[in-house]
Amino acid sequence: MGSYKKLWWTLIAVLAITFSILGYFGVEVYRNAPPIPGKVVTASGDVMFTKEDILDGQNAWQQAGGMQVGSVFGHGALQAPDWTSDWLHRELVAWLNLASLDEYGIPYEQTSEEQKAILKVKLKKEYRTNTYNLEKDEMLVSDRRVAAMKNTADYYVALFGDDPALDGSRESFAMKTNTLPGEQDRFDMAKFFFWTAWTASTERPDYNNATYTNNWPHEPLIDNVPTPENIIWSIISVVVLIAGVGFLVWGWAFLRKEDHEEHKAPDRDPITTFVLTPSQKALGKYCILVVALFVFQVFMGGAVAHYTVEGQTFYGIELSKWFPYSLLRTWHLQTALFWIATGFLAAGLFLAPIINGGKDPKYQKLGVDILFWALIVLVVGSYIGNYLAIANIMPRELNFWFGHQGYEYLELGRFWQIVKFLGVAFWLVLMMNGVISALRQKGDKHLLILFTASCICIGLFYGAGLFYGERSHITVMEYWRWWVVHLWVEGFFEVFATTALAFIFSSMGLVSKRMATAASLASASLFMLGGVPGTFHHMYFAGTTTPVMAVGASFSALEVVPLVVLGYEAWENWRLKTLAPWMENLHWPLVFFIAVAFWNMLGAGVFGFMVNPPVALYYIQGLNTTAVHSHAALFGVYGFLALGFVLLVLRYIRPNMVFSAGLMKTAFWCLNLGLVGMIVTSLLPIGIIQFHASLSEGMWYARGEAFLQQDILETLRWIRTFSDVVFIVGALAVAWQVFIGVTGKSEQIEGKTAYAS
Repeated sequence: MGSYKKLWWTLIAVLAITFSILGYFGVEVYRNAPPIPGKVVTASGDVMFTKEDILDGQNAWQQAGGMQVGSVFGHGALQAPDWTSDWLHRELVAWLNLASLDEYGIPYEQTSEEQKAILKVKLKKEYRTNTYNLEKDEMLVSDRRVAAMKNTADYYVALFGDDPALDGSRESFAMKTNTLPGEQDRFDMAKFFFWTAWTASTERPDYNNATYTNNWPHEPLIDNVPTPENIIWSIISVVVLIAGVGFLVWGWAFLRKEDHEEHKAPDRDPITTFVLTPSQKALGKYCILVVALFVFQVFMGGAVAHYTVEGQTFYGIELSKWFPYSLLRTWHLQTALFWIATGFLAAGLFLAPIINGGKDPKYQKLGVDILFWALIVLVVGSYIGNYLAIANIMPRELNFWFGHQGYEYLELGRFWQIVKFLGVAFWLVLMMNGVISALRQKGDKHLLILFTASCICIGLFYGAGLFYGERSHITVMEYWRWWVVHLWVEGFFEVFATTALAFIFSSMGLVSKRMATAASLASASLFMLGGVPGTFHHMYFAGTTTPVMAVGASFSALEVVPLVVLGYEAWENWRLKTLAPWMENLHWPLVFFIAVAFWNMLGAGVFGFMVNPPVALYYIQGLNTTAVHSHAALFGVYGFLALGFVLLVLRYIRPNMVFSAGLMKTAFWCLNLGLVGMIVTSLLPIGIIQFHASLSEGMWYARGEAFLQQDILETLRWIRTFSDVVFIVGALAVAWQVFIGVTGKSEQIEGKTAYAS
């Protein structure tokens, strides 16, 4: 390992320790997931429903759109209620009314304060007492609770059907009429919602005053408030963050002394000394696919945002009859993953021949073409499956495999998920074609080894999403889902991006290979240290125990630490353009990479930590504050990075092309200003107002119809339209630039840019 020995051993130790933690507490997730009772029985011994009925309800919920229609445990769409907190509150209110009529002969609201206090004490005792018998595998419910459950279930059966009395609610929730047509499916789904509410209100055995969901959601009626452990680990996470930043600054000051060495850039871009290979020339269609999907995703996002103000129509057109909110939001999220991943794949495929000494490995061009058409089949096939599932055309038994899994970011059917995994694995094979021969050459190969390792992780870790099944426990599913959404996307893609950029800049001769290698190894260690166990910060309230919360809170705070110095990274990237005259050709890719550093600091760092501490997430999970972080981090970081990669690839595969200053300025500033506008004028203000409501009244209220339909919140959602339009203009500008760059030939003529086919 030579001069990199300490850095390599640090990275290896970090990976060994963090994955051991992730695996050990993963076993904890399996072992202590909330029980799904074999039978739910009444006091008289009658069986109300069984475990199979609850799982049937989970499957019915998946086919209806799952996390694209409201949320469960706070995870999912933000427009409709969170069904866990909503069911819980409705059932509690129903129980109080029944108890009040039984004991005082009047509705609950008409009772005195003293009578209310007595009823609340009885309510808390009934709901927080765990009546699950492990030996019998059954849950006991009182006759009064049975009546409250039936009262609540009737509401959901009507809401997800076509009861005209609830037309206004369906419009407020952006739900189409007959979201779930089958009446038995709706009854089963109600049983699943009940079970999630039960886990959120019943105390876990051997845990003092903590429910299976660590007392989430906030529900004052039964004293669902943050646990003492929640507060303790929130404070510890802040301390860890401050300590981490402090140690990073000290390390930065003393360990970067070697960075000040002067490095003379070559007179000519070394990458241009290679003759373009057939496989590199074939990447033009990847560039077009990226921006085409990007534009499609942006328009889907605009439609989804508009649904939040009109509910079921689009400027008077009853769009929900054909393309309901749940479907368009599915396409919006899935398309984001498709185009961002494609941008990363294109960057890797561009580098493969360079790694291979400037020539294509055998069959590389054929492989690049096959992978492209496989991507097309994947996108079209999965979208058709989504449509058929949500339109209730696809049979239930086929839904999970070919339709809609119901889980956010993993909505595509399992068959299409396998196709995606095989496609990414095939990309890995194409990358290895170029890497293997290079690894046999003499010289410093440490950066190449790290780059290869990041490619292998991207190729294989998406497979974690295949480790749960159609009827898997939802807590177990969440564990594996976040392996994909957090660890695969936010972890290994981050390492790949850092290493790929270091490889590119060192290949250009802008930085020494030694410095690029050292920086990449150090960055990988920092990203993985917090990123791997930090996966658990998504699972505080999804049915996990306090130790999982402790690990997630502590390590997710460390995720923010390396983002503190990204301003310096942005300056370093900007400084590169002054090292050689030919760097001016790469002005716009560099500008996009600078935007990545900014949004990494703000979106992933500031807004990420905003939702990281357990006590913060307790009140704001499932509110618009979540959307602030997801938009700023997913597009701001990975979106800009993928577009930067596309512009970089385009710059080299079309060497005569000249970027249009007008188009690129429009694209860059409209995308950034549009994103800022969405956050500042709509998402963040709504999230803060919801936070106050969640803190003062409860989660059910912050996500409820009456609260979200207030005039001020309606106005804020309408105001977002202006920012959406600005963002769309930016998307169209960058898409048009890529399209004319790929399909045309651009030459500089007397200071003007001309395009000829």
